[in-house]
Amino acid sequence: MSDIEIRDDRAGGRLEAFAGDEVVGHIEYFVLEAPRRALVPVHTIVEPAHEGQGIAGSLARELYAIAAREGTVVAPLCPYVVKWAARHPEEAPAADPELLTAAMDWLEAHPGRF
Repeated sequence: MSDIEIRDDRAGGRLEAFAGDEVVGHIEYFVLEAPRRALVPVHTIVEPAHEGQGIAGSLARELYAIAAREGTVVAPLCPYVVKWAARHPEEAPAADPELLTAAMDWLEAHPGRF
């Protein structure tokens, strides 16, 4: 796992894990602006050849770290990130139900995005 680099492609809405030049996993997300700013992960994907190496957990951890550095929160819709957050409450504060509802509404209003 030590040779994995995580990069935030904010414009593309992807937090990507690289092994060398190869993307081996990613979280697809969007930035919710209202009722307040939040990072909203929708999908977590790890390439089959790289499963079981902790990549998905590292991506989730970094997403929460980015949110903390930016002074914002995470409103997870991705089932993996929801489960990861439940196992790591010290790193992943519980999401505000109002933000989760707003995130689901945003997703419904943008059906082709994910």
